[in-house]
Amino acid sequence: MAAPAVLTHMALSPGIRFQRLDALRLSAGFARLPAAFHTRLPPTPLPAPYLVAGSADAAVLLGLDPELIDHPDFPALFAGNCLPAGAEPLAAVYSGHQFGVWAGQLGDGRAHLLGEVESAAGPLEIQLKGAGPTPYSRFADGRAVLRSSIREFLASEAMAALGVPTTRALCVIGSAAPVQRETRETAAVVTRLAPSFVRFGSFEHWHAQDRTAELRTLADHVIDRFRPALREAAQPYAAFLTDVARRTGELIAHWQAVGFMHGVMNTDNMSILGLTLDYGPFGFMEAFDAGHICNHSDHTGRYQYRAQPRVAYWNLYVLGDALSPLIGRPELVKDLVDAAFPPAFEATFMQSMRAKLGLATAREDDAELIDALFGLLQAGRADYPLFFRGLSQLPGTVEPAARGRVDAPVRDLFLDRPRCDAFLVRWRARLAAEGSVDAERQAAMRAVNPRYVLRNWVAEAAIRRAREGDFGGVAEVLTCLRRPFDEHPWLAHYAAPPPDWAAGLSVSCSS
Repeated sequence: MAAPAVLTHMALSPGIRFQRLDALRLSAGFARLPAAFHTRLPPTPLPAPYLVAGSADAAVLLGLDPELIDHPDFPALFAGNCLPAGAEPLAAVYSGHQFGVWAGQLGDGRAHLLGEVESAAGPLEIQLKGAGPTPYSRFADGRAVLRSSIREFLASEAMAALGVPTTRALCVIGSAAPVQRETRETAAVVTRLAPSFVRFGSFEHWHAQDRTAELRTLADHVIDRFRPALREAAQPYAAFLTDVARRTGELIAHWQAVGFMHGVMNTDNMSILGLTLDYGPFGFMEAFDAGHICNHSDHTGRYQYRAQPRVAYWNLYVLGDALSPLIGRPELVKDLVDAAFPPAFEATFMQSMRAKLGLATAREDDAELIDALFGLLQAGRADYPLFFRGLSQLPGTVEPAARGRVDAPVRDLFLDRPRCDAFLVRWRARLAAEGSVDAERQAAMRAVNPRYVLRNWVAEAAIRRAREGDFGGVAEVLTCLRRPFDEHPWLAHYAAPPPDWAAGLSVSCSS
């Protein structure tokens, strides 16, 4: 196929920054690194591209008028068939540990970084995932399928709306072009946005080759562009590792609190900026099980829900080892991670869980209350989002005779209702100790306990409709997920536990 055309740059219109697609101009960020860091190559054009879904919120981040999502040239632009002015498409090289084993060189096997836009919050890179093979594809086709692209699109926007640091997704562009996975599927491209797609594995790559000059160049690139304040530290590279460890601790605490499971926490899937990166076989907790494995390919349970903090900790040690030529003694990098990750995780997790429980103040015995909560959820396998949303409705006091009726939104999730009752008594005593006011607390709880999360069955239902050419399901689910704390009564079925037909759903690394 011919290389993509390049859109002509036009003068910017007043009002919203870009009111014409051909006004979108990119600049180089990562592309300015030396040639060893990437391979420059254009995307492979996608035959007869069409719009599956677009995010108005992500468009605004880019400065695009959301109405441009429906422009007839939009699919070609974000399929990679033509390029914005200033684009310098490339695939980045990196390495990493996969399932705890050194995998060697990896890289962007199906992603093309086009360049970046200067947004209100700083530089924002535009990357096309599924835009064709690269030198790092390892004999793969470089394509993504409609199924996985819809899942990543919805998850990215859902996590952002939940307040979890994440990459974003502008759109999914589909095509009838065939792609072979476990079965024959159709191709799609998802446009991802992030300040940077640099990973832990990006640093491992140069350390494994004993190329300290390139390691330093990459660290300087990230520090100077995204963490310039670290230059003022006595040891900037040590401060950099501390910053990554702290942000990673905060990120994983957010995951645990919202019940998100990544599924493939390999070091090449860990963002150096502390963002949720690379949505593959992810899952949101439904019937609570701390040992839940959301990735069907994870045969040992390495990335189960309860293991995520431990895995992140291990990944940070690996990153610290990679940065050790810039920092110093191996025991020093271990000390830096030990001093940053645990307190950041603990503080963020406790803050998040207090908010979910409606607690406005911190008390020493809160950890015991939260442990009791998770023990209750584990024993009862209660639906995680339904439990907290139901808890948001309950009053701070209730007469024993009215307990069955008033507490039904929570009690009815458990077979062992006496154990649930005992927890609710303890919870209400904690509320009384801080003088909680029902109306204020309930409103605050509804603002942090979502009505909607991206349940596997919800994503699958939207995918099945999309495969038949009906993209209304994706749009409906996005409506819920971009405002997950609102009721959306006409879409309330998307908040329900899995229906019978979804009992056997599973996702794997091919997702």
